[in-house]
Amino acid sequence: MTETALENPVRLSFKAGTLRIDDASAELGEKYGMVWDPRENCHRAKANDYRRLVTLLTKAGIPFVDAARRYTEEPFNVLGERSPFPHQAEAVRAWEAAAGSAVVVLPTGAGKTFVAALAIARKKRSTLVVVPTLDLMAQWHDNLTTTFGTKVGLVGGGSHEPEALTVTTYDSAHLHMDRLGDRFGLVIFDECHHLPSGAYSTAARMALAPYRLGLTATPERSDGREDAYQELIGPICYRKDIRELSGHYLAPYETIRIGIPLSTEERTEYERVRAEYTSFLRSTGIDMSRPDGFSQFLLRASFSDAGRKALLAYRTQRRLASGAPAKLRQLERLLFLHRNERILIFTEDNATVHEIATRLLLPAITHQTKVKERSRILADFARGELFAIVTSKVLNEGVDVPSASIGIVLSGSGSVREHVQRLGRILRKSATKRAILYELVAGGTSEERTSERRREHSAYK
Repeated sequence: MTETALENPVRLSFKAGTLRIDDASAELGEKYGMVWDPRENCHRAKANDYRRLVTLLTKAGIPFVDAARRYTEEPFNVLGERSPFPHQAEAVRAWEAAAGSAVVVLPTGAGKTFVAALAIARKKRSTLVVVPTLDLMAQWHDNLTTTFGTKVGLVGGGSHEPEALTVTTYDSAHLHMDRLGDRFGLVIFDECHHLPSGAYSTAARMALAPYRLGLTATPERSDGREDAYQELIGPICYRKDIRELSGHYLAPYETIRIGIPLSTEERTEYERVRAEYTSFLRSTGIDMSRPDGFSQFLLRASFSDAGRKALLAYRTQRRLASGAPAKLRQLERLLFLHRNERILIFTEDNATVHEIATRLLLPAITHQTKVKERSRILADFARGELFAIVTSKVLNEGVDVPSASIGIVLSGSGSVREHVQRLGRILRKSATKRAILYELVAGGTSEERTSERRREHSAYK
């Protein structure tokens, strides 16, 4: 049977996160990349193939019935007289030129949320916004409610109230997209660098939304899986970095790296445990520069007494460098120097967070901090009732702290993304603000190499 001789129109429907295609010939199924399902005597495709298949069938003049989409047209309009900044308008134009399926890369503080609002208003389709955390879900919910003056649904954090405009988390999207994937014509993936991960990419494939927008400040991934954006969202269509927007649409800033010396006793102990750790790496042939280097080290370390001693040595050298007492003394000097400004203090681990909080009587936010307490601390910080917060990783991404102007990094990973995110936390522009990011690095230790790796970004050039 040829394509033009089909007796019955092809029928598309959405089922359990997939496209079901009935009455398609074997020839048609093979040509258009469908998979035969012998259990139900029909063809199937990924839900995110919906746009491609509808376009191909339409161009080929093949009759079809579209029973798959349940998304709706909505009268979404941005309230008020707010005009976009030039880079925001350019980003939306570039996204529309990419057929409304693409990634926009803008630094933290550059107004990615308003770019999303403009996209929602342009397409006027029921929309799902997917975010990485519950904090961000609450922020997006409040922002969209104010922007559009409409009821905004929530899926996640104990809520399951989908509306024409809904916010969910990546985890909840993975759990519910098999039932919600046909309800939205536009899906916006905030912090979309999370999306290539296995479970999250599955959620994207279970959504049939023909329009997709990815938002991120740091699209590059350590595992090199950025090519997944093309399938799950679309290409990167627009990009501006921190340097391009600094001073105009972001606060002007500087980055200052301060070397912190170890004491004689600390240096002796550091060199001893460092030698024990590196000797084990050499004897086992483990290359820590490889993506799987650390996991291989942990695996091999569990097999022998020498390995367990090497792991203890590794942890000791990290503690000596990241928690050097001289760092805390330098921290106290910086806190006094900037006592009239808002300060965020970043560390790699919760133990150091609690040590600083106890010693300097500062509020702490970690992943263990309850949501209400976290909200209270951030609100007090915004009002000026608190001048500093110490945290590990939970404020790296997404949480809006526009009043912060000083960042102090006591320790961190070699991740470029993490370091750029920490810089982004202090770049929200205000009339007289000049931001400073300090990095305290233990001299003559592995922290120096870690610091060099995480500064491999145009923001630090």
